Amino acid sequence: MVKEIHKDVLLVGDDAAATRLFLEVLAARGIRGTVAGDTRAAVERVEQRAWDAVVVDLGSPESNRLEVVRHSRQHCPEAPVVLLGTDASVPAAVRAMREGCRDYLVKPVERSAVEALCDSLLPHHTVPLAAAEEADSRCLYQIVGRSPRLFEPIALAKKVAPTSLPVLITGESGTGKELIAYLLHRSSQRAQCPYVRVNCAALSETLLESELLGHERGAFTGAYVQRKGRFERAHSGTLLLDEISETGPRLQAELLRVLEQQDFERVGGTEAISVNVRVISTTNRDLAQEVLRGKFRPDLYYRLCGVRIPVPPLRERREDMPVLVWHFVNQFAREAGRRITQLDPAMMELFFRCPWPGNVRMLRNVVRTALVVGEGPALSLTGAPWLQRELIATAGAPPLRMTLRLDDVERRTILEAMRLSGSHQARAAKLLGITDRTLRNKLRRYREEHPPADLPVAAATPAAGHAEPAREAVGELEPLMSGGKHV
Repeated sequence: MVKEIHKDVLLVGDDAAATRLFLEVLAARGIRGTVAGDTRAAVERVEQRAWDAVVVDLGSPESNRLEVVRHSRQHCPEAPVVLLGTDASVPAAVRAMREGCRDYLVKPVERSAVEALCDSLLPHHTVPLAAAEEADSRCLYQIVGRSPRLFEPIALAKKVAPTSLPVLITGESGTGKELIAYLLHRSSQRAQCPYVRVNCAALSETLLESELLGHERGAFTGAYVQRKGRFERAHSGTLLLDEISETGPRLQAELLRVLEQQDFERVGGTEAISVNVRVISTTNRDLAQEVLRGKFRPDLYYRLCGVRIPVPPLRERREDMPVLVWHFVNQFAREAGRRITQLDPAMMELFFRCPWPGNVRMLRNVVRTALVVGEGPALSLTGAPWLQRELIATAGAPPLRMTLRLDDVERRTILEAMRLSGSHQARAAKLLGITDRTLRNKLRRYREEHPPADLPVAAATPAAGHAEPAREAVGELEPLMSGGKHV
């Protein structure tokens, strides 16, 4: 597990007391605060990068701090902006809302108000990261999970990254193949060189040839200027050929020649251009079978597949389901304006049963929809009944009320809370929305009434090749129940 990627908040103003309070509260939540003392410095920082939130102290009328608010709304409209001021009147708050601010706090600001603000605008549920990297306070990528099946492709990618071997990444749509490709690039000797991506499925064969190789002026109708292709732009770096199986026979032959000789001519040109490019390809098909069917050149397949890295589908790493849900809550709860403190057990039971044909991408969209259309502190599908029906149909099981056993779901939810809190019972209780005493009683009852060998099995039939949900969940809970930490 790697270090967690932090959120970043820009604090604008010269009020030492208010700035110190915000920095203390942010630090307690693992959130970084950057201070800009004047309007010009704040505007420059807003234009340089995206922030998770911006807090602006209006200060004196001459400071023109509203300029920072307007720049922030223009350059990063998703980032919430909070105004601080001394005017407690209703018109002042209305003015802040008209400027697009999410909230308006009257100074002197109380600690409880800052904490409540952070809880609502900067969701920060701890999730384990299998791999992640940041640069210049920017998150480059995050691969979330703790499943052994997820660590296999990550370990292989890190092993071959320092070499120049071509890599073929295989897996179903939505599994995160591009994340593995970027991990390969960032872990390679070419990390500081260009990383260029082309989607082979999005362009016709003629346009794709021009995109890859570039073209000379006048090479075809509309080619008014010379244009460098992706191979040329990726020189000394990495070129990602996304969905390589979508290329046609003619382009496959041209690709093979470029990969073998590392030189090419632009479309309509005669000058040979030499490049040094490491090629990574992705596909959601079985390319070996495509070769047998005659739909993909075998020589190109062997040239691309120096190392093959398969990425598992979500249904083969179901233990990552709650982790991923909390990760997407961190991403989108702010957009929905909701503070999520717990996950609905019925929703999670359905998530565990669903085969997720769209994989992690599908789960992300479902969680985002549930956040936007739902209400309250618990994430559920009650606000999206059509989505619930679709998932039930995809799961191929009777309605939830016929198969769901609440005891089993409760145990699994408590297991996940204990894991997320590092077996700290007080934190787990807060995450679950119950008292520490209630949690201790439940753990004691599970230990006394249901020894691991005699645990009841969930009524829902588990997917083939997977452990029975209730027995697996409570069996794993045993070491947490005996070793939980208290305040």
